[in-house]
Amino acid sequence: MTRAWLTVGLLWLVGVLNNLDRIMLTTMRESIKADIPMTEAQFGLLTSAFLWSYAVLNPFAGYLADRFNRSRVIITGLFVWSLMTWLTGHARNYEELITTRIFMGISEACFLPAALALIADYHGTTTRSLASGIVIAGLGVGSALGGLGGWLAERQGWSYAFTLFGIGGMIYAVALIFTLRDAPRSNLEVETTQIGMIEALTSLLSNGSYRLILLCWGIIGIAGWAVIGWMPTYLSEHFDLSQSTAGIMATSYPQIAGLIGLLIGGAWADRWSRTNDRARIHVAVIGLCSAAVGIFICAQASVLAIALIGLIVYGLMRVFLDANMMPILCTACPARHRATGFGIMNLLSCLLGGLSLYAGGALRDAQVDVNTMFFLGAAILILCALAIYRVKPLRDQLG
Repeated sequence: MTRAWLTVGLLWLVGVLNNLDRIMLTTMRESIKADIPMTEAQFGLLTSAFLWSYAVLNPFAGYLADRFNRSRVIITGLFVWSLMTWLTGHARNYEELITTRIFMGISEACFLPAALALIADYHGTTTRSLASGIVIAGLGVGSALGGLGGWLAERQGWSYAFTLFGIGGMIYAVALIFTLRDAPRSNLEVETTQIGMIEALTSLLSNGSYRLILLCWGIIGIAGWAVIGWMPTYLSEHFDLSQSTAGIMATSYPQIAGLIGLLIGGAWADRWSRTNDRARIHVAVIGLCSAAVGIFICAQASVLAIALIGLIVYGLMRVFLDANMMPILCTACPARHRATGFGIMNLLSCLLGGLSLYAGGALRDAQVDVNTMFFLGAAILILCALAIYRVKPLRDQLG
């Protein structure tokens, strides 16, 4: 058990670096543009190029983690994206900059499917959700620390942060060679038969429960965009707040609540699962429905404090699904397909997330009321809850 929790701690820090390295570029826009001339569209393409390469490579990266050594896939990915982070700080023109972003997306795709599958290998029904929640919380911390990029860019130049975290990540990857290990073979719930990727995809997509999980994970990001994307505008317009104040409130309250919710939702699901095979599903459903209520309260509030309470409820309860997504996947599909299955889920989520960004601009041009977007987000959360509720755990995968 010591090794199992050590693995959680090691992967938590990898998760921090995963999101920190990808996010900080967006916080130093002016500094980068001052040195490397580009249009606003070109700057936006830097993030899009990352997202597209990250999305497309997720299923392949998941398959590699299922077929080969999960820890080595994670370590290799960390080293390569840290190298790309370092090279980003040394880019001399736009072409070099976007090339590093593409390769960063490819290498960062190696982390999450492999990491959550490795956690599932080490942790059984009594600790799996909490362990998954802690690792995912690392991603949230990395996002929150992304502002360090802009802060360092103002003081040391924009390349300094990329150089610092790039070198740090490469050193950490080398250290993980000696500390991060796959679970012993006797502890794995993995069949020894090696199959091709097409066969793995066919097996997953022919599974009705997996298709429901895929639907839920694919569209949940749309709800997140509807809420977080429009929340600063809503708070600013409805409560006469400044842009900076509204922005801080719209992001900090749900982010902090989400970190707490990951721990609560994970621990609760682990404890309940000792007496109920569908406990993780129930916790996810409760979280999604409560999050929908929180958004409804926020959209109807005429007092700022009540709106913030609704936003906190959303942030706290929405992540119950995140903490339990891989554990639910573990009960619904064969163990040998865990990382591949999660990779496909991330692919769909990124594709729909990208489409939602475009749709958001179109709806804003059409002067769609912000409350309407919140109601849409709440409806999507309920739809996700219905999809997850219908998932049927496989008896031979409940261990």
